[in-house]
This record gives sequence, C-alpha cells and structure tokens, in this order.
Amino acid sequence: MNRDAPLATWRSSLARAAVLLGIVLLIAWAWAGTGFDPAKLGLGLPRLGDFLARMAPPDLSIAGVVFRAMLETVQIALLGTVLGAVLAVWFGLLAAANLTPAYIHQPVKWILGAIRGVPVILLALMFVSAYGLGPLPGVAAIALHSTGMLGKFYAEAFEAARPGPIEALKTTGAAWPQIVRFAVLPQIAPELARDTLFRFELNLRESLVLGLVGAGGIGFYIQLYARSFHYEKVATLTLVVLAMVVLVEQASVLTRRRLS
Repeated sequence: MNRDAPLATWRSSLARAAVLLGIVLLIAWAWAGTGFDPAKLGLGLPRLGDFLARMAPPDLSIAGVVFRAMLETVQIALLGTVLGAVLAVWFGLLAAANLTPAYIHQPVKWILGAIRGVPVILLALMFVSAYGLGPLPGVAAIALHSTGMLGKFYAEAFEAARPGPIEALKTTGAAWPQIVRFAVLPQIAPELARDTLFRFELNLRESLVLGLVGAGGIGFYIQLYARSFHYEKVATLTLVVLAMVVLVEQASVLTRRRLS
C-alpha cells in the first residue's frame, strides 16, 4: 500500500480549497471596489423603463440616413480588415519562429503586442485628432489594431505548419519566399481565412463603437441623435445595428464551417 497516497490526496484537496478561496476573495474584492448593490439596480428600473419608452415607436423617417450609415459602417470594417490582414501577413511571417531567426521574430512579436495593447477607441481618437471626423480615422484605427491581433494569429498559424515540406524545399535550395509560397501558405490558408473572417466580425462591432468618437458609421449618428434627445431615431439605428450584427455573424459562422 502506498503510504504517500493519503498525503497526496490531502495536498490536492488543500490546493483546490486554496484556489476556490482565492476566487471568492477576488470576487469579494471586485464587489467591494465597484460598490455593486443589487438594490440600486432595482431602484433604477423605472428610469430605464422611461428611457426605453421614449425610444418607442422607432422613427422610420430616417431610413435614408440609416442606410447610408450602415453602408459606411460595413465599408469601414471591410477596408480596415483587408488593410490589417495584408500588413499582418508580413508581420506574421517575420514573427514566426520557424521562418525567421530570434533576432527578427522576437522584436516583431513585441511590436505586435504593443499594437494590440492599445485600445482601438484610443487609436480612433488619435486618428480623429490627426485627420478630423469621418470614416478615414475609423479605417486607420481598425487596420492598425487588426494588424496587431491578426499578426499574432498568423504567426501562430505559420509556426504550426508541418516542418516536413519546409525542410524538403530547403534541401533543394529554395529561397525564403518560395518556402513560404509553396510549403507554408498551402498548409495554413484555411486557418488564415477563418481568423480573418472572425476579425472582420469583430471589426464590425468595433466600427459601431468608433462612431461615438466621430470616426464615422452608424455610431456617429447614434451619439448625434442621443445628444439631441431624439431617442426614437436612436431606436431605429439600434434595431438596424442588431440586425446587421446578427446577419454578419451568421454569414461568418457558415463561411468558417465551409473552410473547416
């Protein structure tokens, strides 16, 4: 009989209890720090109901504005995703440990981490101050942030490529671009497409928020009408946003399934 078994079991139970206690303490710390009070949530329900009542019925007279804003939002997300994906491919190749030496891929990974560490709304504010209001700051912010995130995903996909085809081309004296073109990209093309589609879906949501800081799209009109207390117009825009997000999400899911 193993005498160490009861001791190991006791240690395992103690470790689980310590983890559980730590989680409880973290939740209690967050609860106390935010001043969360369920009673206050109940007291605010009448005001919330009043706000929703002022949004009804939706004002359909702004259908033209809604349509143009919706198209602009999709354009911002689409162009930002494409530009970000193009840049991310190059950054991803340079950040892949199996394709570049450490003195190249490590600094590139740091750069990508720094890029995606900046909130996209802060990037939008920066570009709005540089280029003014409109969709251009939104496209620039989406593209830059997408570069940081997709560059990381692409690098991981490149690193997961099977080494056999890569080594086979190296033995034939193939150049680095040829190795990437014929040994790496064919293996991980579906992964790149899935990551890009997922990022487009996320960018569409981001572009809705960026409009709140003047970077174009539906978000710009939402904050415009909300500040002028035209809540029935805000309701129309909100319904369009919900419908657009659901449609894009379903289309993205179906496409990713086909790529699997």
